[in-house]
Amino acid sequence: MARGRIGVGDWAIAVGVAAVLLVTALSGHHPVTDLRPLGYALLLAGALSLAAHRLAPVAVLAVTGVSVLGHQAVGLDVPAVAYLVAVYATVRAGHRIVAVAGSLGMILALPVVLLASAQDRLVGEAFTHSRDILQVAWLVAAGAAGEALRQAERRADEAERTREETARRRADEERLHIARELHDSLTHQISVIKVQAEVAVHVARRRGEQVPEALLAIREAGREAARELRATLEALRDDTGSPPHGVEQVPALVERARTTGLDATLTIGGHRDDVPVAVDRTAYRIVQESLTNIARHAAATTASVRIDYRPDAVVIRVDDDGKARPDTALVPGVGLLGMRERVTALGGRLRAEPRGEGGFTVQAELPVERPS
Repeated sequence: MARGRIGVGDWAIAVGVAAVLLVTALSGHHPVTDLRPLGYALLLAGALSLAAHRLAPVAVLAVTGVSVLGHQAVGLDVPAVAYLVAVYATVRAGHRIVAVAGSLGMILALPVVLLASAQDRLVGEAFTHSRDILQVAWLVAAGAAGEALRQAERRADEAERTREETARRRADEERLHIARELHDSLTHQISVIKVQAEVAVHVARRRGEQVPEALLAIREAGREAARELRATLEALRDDTGSPPHGVEQVPALVERARTTGLDATLTIGGHRDDVPVAVDRTAYRIVQESLTNIARHAAATTASVRIDYRPDAVVIRVDDDGKARPDTALVPGVGLLGMRERVTALGGRLRAEPRGEGGFTVQAELPVERPS
């Protein structure tokens, strides 16, 4: 059941009940007293309070109960329709005990109020009148209607949860299928690259030749790709596991970038407290993708990586002195698009553009919610 604000339908119910009760009161024969305006005010207040029957059903039950007792006490003999609606709403919201206790209190209090307000009435007449005003059958019917609708909504919620569980199970099956496909299509090729690089390094060293830095980089990249592939496959098989990489592995990324001849530096500022898994993983991927783009496209000689831990965010900045210029048209590739999607998914901001002094900069700000 939707809660949180009073809708047009809620006001329509309240105004409709108020109109019916007001017409009934004006068309009936009631004793003329100075308190009749107060009775009309209580009547309207109880009916209009029904607008909040979904937002605060228990409070509405109390208001309508006081309204019924009040307008009966001043002589307005009007059916307790607003209270019946409040009983229905309270039971529908799951407060059955409150509704039953309130109704029993009303049954006991109403004759007392009638006797106190009309000294010339007999006790028997008062009890007969109270049964006409607030019959137990109507109370039971209102409560039963509320309970029936509450059960129907509960069954609908359970059906929705079942659909969500089915969707999650299908997603799990799809992850397993993707994992198998990745294993079949990539593992072999990466293994071949890694083995060939290992053999080439071994042969060069056996011959006493100097091993080219590029070959060593290929070997290390092959090892890293194999590790990441295994970790990715595990993540696809079980998406609740810990991420394969995080900020703690960034120094290794920078060190590998140096093996390619790039003068790469790393600076970390602030204190690293508990960082959400998604932020930790995204920070690593941004640095990884940025350094990969520098190695492939920038023709740079230096690169700087800076990670700042702030109270409300983790900021990553990667600069290089490559060939990009301010007047160079930026054509975002798959890597930049992937970074932007990751950052946007976390509610962060990404800036990727040529620097004024030459080269390229990538800056990402990932928001972090700290426990209060």
